[in-house]
Amino acid sequence: MSSALNPGVTKREVFAWSMYDFANSGYTTVVLTAVFNAYFVSVIAQKAEWATFAWTAILAASYLAVMIAGPIIGAYADAHAAKKRVLMMVTVGCVVSTALLFDTGSGTIAWAAVLIIISNFCYAIGENITAAFLPELAKPEALGKVSGWGWSWGYVGGLVALGLCLAWIMTAESRGQTTSQAVPATNLITAAVYALGAMVTFVWLKERAIPVPVSNPLADPVSALGRLAQTAREASRYRDLWRVFLCGTCYQAGVATVITLAAIYAQEVMGFSTQDTLVLVLVVNVTACVGAFGFGYVQDAIGKKKALAITLVGWMAMVLFAWFATTPALFWVAANLAGICMGSSQSAGRALVAFFSPAARAGEFFGLWGVATRLSAILGPLTYGAISWISGGNHRLAMLITGVFFVSALIVLAGVNEARGRAAVS
Repeated sequence: MSSALNPGVTKREVFAWSMYDFANSGYTTVVLTAVFNAYFVSVIAQKAEWATFAWTAILAASYLAVMIAGPIIGAYADAHAAKKRVLMMVTVGCVVSTALLFDTGSGTIAWAAVLIIISNFCYAIGENITAAFLPELAKPEALGKVSGWGWSWGYVGGLVALGLCLAWIMTAESRGQTTSQAVPATNLITAAVYALGAMVTFVWLKERAIPVPVSNPLADPVSALGRLAQTAREASRYRDLWRVFLCGTCYQAGVATVITLAAIYAQEVMGFSTQDTLVLVLVVNVTACVGAFGFGYVQDAIGKKKALAITLVGWMAMVLFAWFATTPALFWVAANLAGICMGSSQSAGRALVAFFSPAARAGEFFGLWGVATRLSAILGPLTYGAISWISGGNHRLAMLITGVFFVSALIVLAGVNEARGRAAVS
């Protein structure tokens, strides 16, 4: 491990950084993927025809806010060496708003929407900021494996949170509750795991950036916007990074669709119960963990671009499996293929952005990466939701069209030159 780290970086600090992936993964796993999304459609929105579209629209509103604020917050964090401080603020915001989802039930659509928008905004900004620490921690030739360590450990965190929630739901009858009545408390469990895991990050992770002097402290937002303007003027210099952003927008649209709608697809198309879906997501988190860890080493061995291309081909195969699946067994194959590709593709994307980003502007560039991924999180699920609505609930057709995002990403990725992109950093 030591040979992969920059001088002065300790193993304990990398573990602390990875613990943030551990902490926040429970939010995406429980709230966005496996439990609360299906609860929103079936209980809060009472299975209305527009319920799936409403869920995707709420997330889209949150992601739009991230697209606007993310690069500015990232540039501010770079200029003021404030990544850790910003990370703490959004962590508190996500933990509190997630815990408040406990107070949702049938008909509380507006309240649930407000809390999801706030919690997902804070989660997304936190994801951008923690990724911006990566160039400070790892050597350029080891960004893939270090990113993979964090991402794979994140899936372990998702497993822990989901496992605790599954145990809570499966024992609902012994407490005199139905499964639906047990779901709101899973948000308290998720918030607790997030808070406890993040504490390790804030104790041991260091802020190595050096603040840039600002002549007028009241003009801090202007200085952040100025850094973004400079990046825009130098766009041609970072053309390979911009291609990665476009590629990320394409393939992350597909990934976001799977994350956001997997539980809904399993229950509405395959007839899975809530418990069946939770078990499936638990197993998929294991395969995602393996994919993220293993492909981290593959990235550094064969090149980050080539490794990402392999995962995109895997995503295409997964879409076809899910489209053809008429039995639980075949759907399990599709789901676990998605797990392997999910862990590896997301880790590979983060490592490629870090590889093409100057360390002093990592917060800003990961803020722009956040724009790409959150735009994708609007395009993908909204496309799926609109198609399922227009087609009268044809989830299979919506899933098949999701494959177009992965094909588009592979085409864009073909134009990325890894050596040229790295040379632009110096």
